[in-house]
Amino acid sequence: MSNTHIDDRALRNIATLARLELNDEEIATFKGQLEDILGYVDTISKLDVSGIEPTSYPAPVFDRMRDDVPHESLSREAMLQNAPEQAQHQIRVPKVIAEA
Repeated sequence: MSNTHIDDRALRNIATLARLELNDEEIATFKGQLEDILGYVDTISKLDVSGIEPTSYPAPVFDRMRDDVPHESLSREAMLQNAPEQAQHQIRVPKVIAEA
């Protein structure tokens, strides 16, 4: 599929940049896969897309949006009613960020 040739040194450099430790067997496996991927990219790059408008999605996207109408929010008591843990009229959550 691919005419692109990746030498082992280039692949080891890529692995080093990606902080991957690859053994010789993995180098051989990924070398073939990377050459195939680059071959596909090469094939796609040769397509004439000059008449095609760039899009974010391949199909039209229609989002259902409700009107932005202000309405009454939950009361604090209703909000805290199902909170697993609370303190000082607020929801307590476990600390997820460690101190630096």
